[in-house]
This record gives sequence, structure tokens and C-alpha cells, in this order.
Amino acid sequence: MKKDEFITQAMTTVRSDYARALGRADMESAFAAFCEVAAAELLGGGEVSLPGLGKLKVKATNARTGRNPKTGEAIEIPAGRKVVFTPGKEFKEAFRG
Repeated sequence: MKKDEFITQAMTTVRSDYARALGRADMESAFAAFCEVAAAELLGGGEVSLPGLGKLKVKATNARTGRNPKTGEAIEIPAGRKVVFTPGKEFKEAFRG
């Protein structure tokens, strides 16, 4: 789902009493603000809770040896950080069916 599709879907799921007060530009601004705040929190090493969905967390990765798929040559991959999603209990149960 792309940003435009997300905004459109969010607009249709907002309760009707808010739909009159909020326009598409307001929804886009809210989405941009959410992304900005979430990115800042994750860059600072924190986590972002998404109620009913799960959490976004920063996880440290260890240095390791990998392989260049083209040549098969061993390469060193440095330690780093990555963002991981941990699903919440309700979402995990709904996803399993």
C-alpha cells in the first residue's frame, strides 16, 4: 500500500463526525507528523508502540561474514542497527486466522 492509498483508506475509516472536520490535507499532515515523530524516536534508540498492531523497535546487529552472491567471495558485514516490527498479541492471533 502506497502513501496515497493509505491516506485514502484512512479517510474512509475515520468516523463520519470527524470526516467533516478533517480534510485530506489534514490527514496527510497527521501522517507526515507521525512518520517524523516515529523516525526521531527510532533514531534515538527508542520504540514506537502501535496499539492493536505491535511495536517498532531498534535492534543491534552483530558484525558477520557474508558472501558476494556474484563471485562467492567472503565479505565482512559491519555491526549496525535495524528497525524490527514485533506484532502485538491481537494482531498475531488475527493474522494466524
